[in-house]
Amino acid sequence: MKRKPSIIAPIAIFFALMLVIHFLSSIIFNILPVPIKPTLIHIPVIIASILYGPRVGAILGALMGIISVITNTVILLPTSYLFSPFVENGNLYSLLIAILPRILVGISPYFVYKSLKNKAGLVLAGAVGSATNTIFVLGGIFILFSNVYKGDIQALLALILSANSILELVIAAFLTILIVPSLEKVRK
Repeated sequence: MKRKPSIIAPIAIFFALMLVIHFLSSIIFNILPVPIKPTLIHIPVIIASILYGPRVGAILGALMGIISVITNTVILLPTSYLFSPFVENGNLYSLLIAILPRILVGISPYFVYKSLKNKAGLVLAGAVGSATNTIFVLGGIFILFSNVYKGDIQALLALILSANSILELVIAAFLTILIVPSLEKVRK
């Protein structure tokens, strides 16, 4: 009887990688005077989703959301209440915005890649994973904290199509096509 491999090791490895990326990108983007500060922590979630399936991806996505809650609770920014119920003006919707989109980031790339199973599928899976984060976080803010955009759908769309979001999408797509084939070889 063949034993099913444990998912604990990949989750631990990818979670450690997420913490390192989060820590380093926080330092780099706060020290360097760059106008664009892309989110990079979602890339290991996307890659793990493709390699290990939606269950591992969803767990890592939830961990990404928890990192967001903790960060926005400890480091107070004007937008912290959108991601942490533990700060002034935060509420349960904050948890929803911080965690649910990130869980979806861990699920959507798997199904995109599974349906295509080629290099274009990897690029698209990386892009969809990144877009999932952007669209659902900003859309959640728009719906649940309507005062942020004052009901202005054009402002929401402008943010979704901003240079920051597009850069995140391109980086995620590029790194997915670059990293997944190498890791697939190692796994075999």
